[in-house]
Amino acid sequence: MGPKTERVDKTIREWITAGKLSPGDKLPSERTLSEQLDIGRTALRQVLARLVAEGVVEVRNRSSYLVSPRPAVTARVSTSSPGPLEPWQIHGERTIYDNRWVQLALVDVEPPGVERFEHHVVRLHHVAIAAVVDDQDRVLMLWRYRFVPDKWGWELPGGIVDAGEEALATAMRETEEETGWRPARLEHVVTYQPMVGMVDSPHEIFVGRGAEHVGDPTDVEEAGHVAWVPLSDIPGLMARDELMGSGTLVALLHLLANRRTGSVTAAS
Repeated sequence: MGPKTERVDKTIREWITAGKLSPGDKLPSERTLSEQLDIGRTALRQVLARLVAEGVVEVRNRSSYLVSPRPAVTARVSTSSPGPLEPWQIHGERTIYDNRWVQLALVDVEPPGVERFEHHVVRLHHVAIAAVVDDQDRVLMLWRYRFVPDKWGWELPGGIVDAGEEALATAMRETEEETGWRPARLEHVVTYQPMVGMVDSPHEIFVGRGAEHVGDPTDVEEAGHVAWVPLSDIPGLMARDELMGSGTLVALLHLLANRRTGSVTAAS
């Protein structure tokens, strides 16, 4: 989400947790929310769509929303965070290389108790990836070639989040463009960094159940052989080194971990 949608998302959640809105209460109209929270209707609907996907609110009659009578179950965690420790000091940065795909910089850093030095940082794009499962417990995947490792393998659909675009919209769009299937619904599972020590490239994982076939793939460059792969095959494909990309692995491991609960959404 962008800064404005993040602010609105946080505000609505605070209304609910603080008791300003109780389970079963109807949210103000889209027009009222738009005016109260200083956000456009399109961006507001993106926030509401995420709250619906997470079970925080429910939609009635297309544009009417109410607080879910059954609040979403939050993940149970027994481990306590030790809290903030002394961070690295950042004294400056200089760009070594920069184009539309990748930026390489040298950052002047000073870890606690260590002499200052320049650390390489690679900045790539924000990425969204989708794992869509059908009613036969199969996941929508692509078999395609990647020239960097010079190999073929299975991947989930996904791609770069365009400027001004929400990651959820990217996941929906890329799935349809690359596979010809339109997901019924996607829910955010996790945002992570694939190489947190040196590379800045936020990856957002979405999962969902059900999709409608709307035609052939339209993204010729990214499209490969499209197939619905049984989730039961995933451990074997992993053992054969036929799964490519950290986003694919993170999403599939999430699905496998939650198969016993019958859920393809965030773990409870």
